[in-house]
Amino acid sequence: MHDPRAVHTDAAPKAIGPYSQAMVTGDWVFASGQIAIDPTNGNVVEGDVAMQTDRVLRNLAAVLEAAGSSLDRVVKTTVYLANMADFAAMNEVYGRHFGDHRPARATVQAAALPRNVAVEIDAIGLRG
Repeated sequence: MHDPRAVHTDAAPKAIGPYSQAMVTGDWVFASGQIAIDPTNGNVVEGDVAMQTDRVLRNLAAVLEAAGSSLDRVVKTTVYLANMADFAAMNEVYGRHFGDHRPARATVQAAALPRNVAVEIDAIGLRG
């Protein structure tokens, strides 16, 4: 059995609570939900859900890379939207980031998200 280890990278926002950006155990990476925070200044990205989704997925890619993985090694994501009416705009940006790779996904509407963002995405992936 592999002991879990925490992942940290300055290329993604620091955790805003008592959790790690990701945990790795064996070949698995469990990435915490990322929101649209610019890692260079800690501020929420201004703009619509498409702009926020782009930042979220760039943050998620940085965390996965620090864990020895990448977006093309993701097997499952969960997308949390503050408003399900934003689904199409989020989905278009999500599709660009994942390309032909299509991990399993659930998308849910949340009553509220941290720092009043429009979208949060977490992921489970494989290392290597």
